[in-house]
Amino acid sequence: MCLAVPGQVLHVVEGPLRHATVSFGGVTKEVSLALVPEATVGDYVIVHVGFAISKLDEEAARRSLEAFAALGELEKREDPSP
Repeated sequence: MCLAVPGQVLHVVEGPLRHATVSFGGVTKEVSLALVPEATVGDYVIVHVGFAISKLDEEAARRSLEAFAALGELEKREDPSP
């Protein structure tokens, strides 16, 4: 099973290995843009193992992030430890 996570492009570094700083709810990571050369600052991208694999619109990103947040809350409620 694999998981791809939406994030917002904050900064793009041009060059032979084009990459970006991407924010995942405040946590930032360096991500390759090799597979999504059209991505620019402000865009939302789906990231898997350090590579942006597609762009998505802001509404789709918001829905995905809300779903991840809801799963996190559900997990907290099911955790029997104090």
